[in-house]
Amino acid sequence: MAKNKKWIQPRHKAWRTLLDVVLTPVMKHKYHAELHKFNMQGRQFLVLFNHQTAFDQFFVGSVFCRGPVYYIASEDVLNKGLVSKIISYATAPIPIKKQMTDVRAVMNCLRVVKEGGSVALAPEGNRTYDGKLVHINPAVTKLVKTIGLPLAFCRIEGGYGVQPRWSDVIRKGKIKVYVSKVVEKQDYQDLSNEQLLELITQNLDVNEGVERGTFHSKRSAEYLERAYYVCPKCGLTTFHSKGQQFCCTKCGLQGTYTDTKRIVWSDESVNLPFTTHWYDYQQQFVQKLDVSPYLTAPIYQEQATMFEVVPYKSRKVLEKRATLKLFADRVEVECKNPCTLHFDDVAVATVLGKNKLNFYVGKQVFQFKGDKRFNALKYVNFVYKHKNAKEEQDGTFLGI
Repeated sequence: MAKNKKWIQPRHKAWRTLLDVVLTPVMKHKYHAELHKFNMQGRQFLVLFNHQTAFDQFFVGSVFCRGPVYYIASEDVLNKGLVSKIISYATAPIPIKKQMTDVRAVMNCLRVVKEGGSVALAPEGNRTYDGKLVHINPAVTKLVKTIGLPLAFCRIEGGYGVQPRWSDVIRKGKIKVYVSKVVEKQDYQDLSNEQLLELITQNLDVNEGVERGTFHSKRSAEYLERAYYVCPKCGLTTFHSKGQQFCCTKCGLQGTYTDTKRIVWSDESVNLPFTTHWYDYQQQFVQKLDVSPYLTAPIYQEQATMFEVVPYKSRKVLEKRATLKLFADRVEVECKNPCTLHFDDVAVATVLGKNKLNFYVGKQVFQFKGDKRFNALKYVNFVYKHKNAKEEQDGTFLGI
């Protein structure tokens, strides 16, 4: 968007009204969403929300439908050709490079605020894999103070139960979306960054790892292997899911994903009742894992399409069927033009959507997209495990 052109355009209000009229009935019917409208009273806010579903921006948009709210969105949203052009024209999202410090995004936020608009973002910068709040980059506190608007905390509850990130299906359950708290600028501007981060975390902390409501689907376990790759019985592995069940391809351990989100394991000695517990177990397993054997032998080997992404513009196919070999310190890409992505050279690794893997290397962005069962998360986890060891970090943050 040209600097001399206003970010906020009259058409955005018309599109926002149209989307609310069309999508609110859909959200209430399809997601059983309970949407509590928030009266902005003509004021500007920085809207902070937790990120549980692919539809979150529409849930929040319905709650704040009466105000000009502009969403910070990952660059992947704007790399989809005609669809991205329509999105940009209708709603003008503020693009940001995922998991990176993006000065351009900050400046665009300030443009929106100067023109009288509100800004909305999910401080996690990532959609939850297990139903708990994802790691929040402490740098978000600087963004909050720079924007300088009152904070409106919008909580999304039940979203993980209805549509887990790793699933393709929407379950029959209920979602509740509402503003839980407003914090005025004068009440947070003198807080330290640590205190402000704690305030944000506390107000967005939703944990779906409990029995609260029912979420029915005949395919409730399908594609759980997009998120989980550590077996409680045998360690690093792969899983296969179908219907409401999944199993470890190495040792045969089975699990059933029930309507209450509880997992029933075939081995009663496994005490991981919810995916939140399993996810924590997986993170701890990787943190403690001795990776020295995997400097010469690959941990995983699989195929994926390789793209080069031009942020905010497009992506082009480099190889339709590349073989990825994940080692402890690198990914070897076998194709017509083979290459090695050393983790020391990877500035950021992240997952987009359900299972697209992005590596930011210098000025280039490489994206890998496997089949429906492709697990991109494990690559990110091992990249950050390597970085933690090299930089002598505590090792708890594994990229998501």
